[in-house]
Amino acid sequence: MKLPRLALTTDFKKYRPCASAALLSACVLIIMASAACRKREKPVYAVIPKGQADIYWQSIHAGAAAAAQEAGVNIDWNGPEMETDYTKQIGILDDFINRHVDGIELAPSDIDAQVPAIRRAHQAGIPLSIIDSGVNTDEYVSFVATDNYGGGVLAAKRLGEILHHKGDVAIIGVLPGAASTTAREKGFKDTLAKDSPQMKIVAFQYGMSDRARALAVAEDILSAHPSLDGFFTSNESSTIGAVQGLKQRGLLGKVKIVGFDSSPSLVDDVRAGNIDSLVLQDPFQMGYQGLKTLLDLRAGHTPPKRIDLPPVLLTRDNMNEPKMQKLLNPDIQRYLGK
Repeated sequence: MKLPRLALTTDFKKYRPCASAALLSACVLIIMASAACRKREKPVYAVIPKGQADIYWQSIHAGAAAAAQEAGVNIDWNGPEMETDYTKQIGILDDFINRHVDGIELAPSDIDAQVPAIRRAHQAGIPLSIIDSGVNTDEYVSFVATDNYGGGVLAAKRLGEILHHKGDVAIIGVLPGAASTTAREKGFKDTLAKDSPQMKIVAFQYGMSDRARALAVAEDILSAHPSLDGFFTSNESSTIGAVQGLKQRGLLGKVKIVGFDSSPSLVDDVRAGNIDSLVLQDPFQMGYQGLKTLLDLRAGHTPPKRIDLPPVLLTRDNMNEPKMQKLLNPDIQRYLGK
């Protein structure tokens, strides 16, 4: 017997709302099931540097990875390529907030620009530690950083000593608004004025945390002040720029450099006498302690609000000491495979 054909096309519209509701319910169930499948096996902590171009940040990454390995948690490392990209860093921070990671370790690029995003993390209930450079808020668990002002003091005392407390010097700074390097530059200027009043700071320009820009700045300063006696350079890229500028003019070793931070090439320059000395931080320990404070909080402890790491001065005379070698050669390969 032949069955009658159903008129589905003429009656379908009146059933469409029910079909849509059923489809929506099915989608919700699928999404819920998918989220359940993606449930984290281990806690995930975000680590956000200012940039990734310098070896300094790789050492911080390794330190955080060491703390994560000890605790059996995962880290997600992400940051802008350049320290001047404040907007990119804020976007990365917001992404981790939206993912609701278990905690965030942040090296803020600017003392003010990251404050609203830090507040959003706080409001979302995500604990956050600040490393390397301060911010104008206290909505964080701990602040772990070098005594940057003290590092500037060390640099001024050293440059004053080797120049016999007289002569013209210049500063190649890093970035306006970066709390850590601003503190270094202030420590240097305050100490020079106090201990070496016959020394004159004839130029202060920013290298914008870029080696090529720092080189251009060094060339400008040397052109304007051909009898310059010394440089204070307040981070790795600024120091590299100054070295290259002096090299191009045949002035290596004649114009004294006291720099900040290290890299293999800068250590070689200290050994060769091209750089007098470097103020060293402990970025591995900074990355380690920055994550450790968040892990301690998770374990029910109350971490200290501030942890200061002392700077030290590297010279050709002490660079082979075990303490210095440990700072110069953090075990990056062990933790990052690089």
